[in-house]
Amino acid sequence: MHTALKGKSPGARSNVWHKMWRSRLLYLILLPGLIHMLLFKLLPLFGLVIAFEDYNVIKGGINSIIDSKWVGFAHFEKFLGDAYFWKLLKNTLLLAFFNLLFVFPIPIIFALLVNEVRFRKVQRFVQTVTFFPYFISSAVAVSILYTFLSPQGGLVNMALQGLGVEPIFFMAEPGWFRPLYIMLNVWQLFGYSSIIYLAAMTNIDPHLYEAAELDGATRFGKMFHITLPSIAGTIVIMFILAIGQIMTVDLDKILMMYNPSIYDTADVIQSYVYRQAFATKGFPNYSYGAAVGLMQSVVAFILVISANRASKKFSDSQIF
Repeated sequence: MHTALKGKSPGARSNVWHKMWRSRLLYLILLPGLIHMLLFKLLPLFGLVIAFEDYNVIKGGINSIIDSKWVGFAHFEKFLGDAYFWKLLKNTLLLAFFNLLFVFPIPIIFALLVNEVRFRKVQRFVQTVTFFPYFISSAVAVSILYTFLSPQGGLVNMALQGLGVEPIFFMAEPGWFRPLYIMLNVWQLFGYSSIIYLAAMTNIDPHLYEAAELDGATRFGKMFHITLPSIAGTIVIMFILAIGQIMTVDLDKILMMYNPSIYDTADVIQSYVYRQAFATKGFPNYSYGAAVGLMQSVVAFILVISANRASKKFSDSQIF
């Protein structure tokens, strides 16, 4: 704002401040959000400096950061040189890939189908029912999953036993972790995510559908040639945002679903950071955990910039 006012006459500056004062109630509404961002988003960034130190928590307070030994990129080099790094990276990227493959497109398909429902009450009922799982906490969702898949009395294993198949302990089998995690994500998110696409569909000009009907287009024809292209910009924006979350997983869900017997497929970078920073055995290694977390954030930032530039080059949609 200071730059914008620089070079302007005192009268112009006075006019800007006058306009701001007239809209002071709107700025007051903005204030809690700015304070929250400052306290919980921006100020904690200074704590990332411990990723370059041997953080000594015993000294307490700000002295723990100031007086800790500076080690530069030692923690980053240690993590990159660890043979376990590749397993963590593989597990993280595979979960991210399956999330993009299933969790991202299913809300689009669902929104296209719901938009074709003619009866408004049925449409609202379906939306409400599918939106509900979003409000269920990860703890409750995982508990429901455990109940359904329990080898002792779970509905799935009872059905398998009815077919003559031996009970399967799904939550202790490494091969079942990824499908179960993805299915749980789809169940919880597809109704909520579809609202964005349904909102975008409300802006489509009805005359386009009327023109398509005159040309003899079927319902599926209108869906693929009018609805889908009309929300393409929204899809691209959501895809870029999804790319930004590619290195991020639902840590709460993973921590509740995994155990040492399925670390081969369930252990990802974030769960590893959690174990390093809040180890139940030995002394927590905060600096190492911060270094791994910072490296993950940098990779995600590069992916977002790349996706946004690619979108800018090949389409008109972009975030910034």
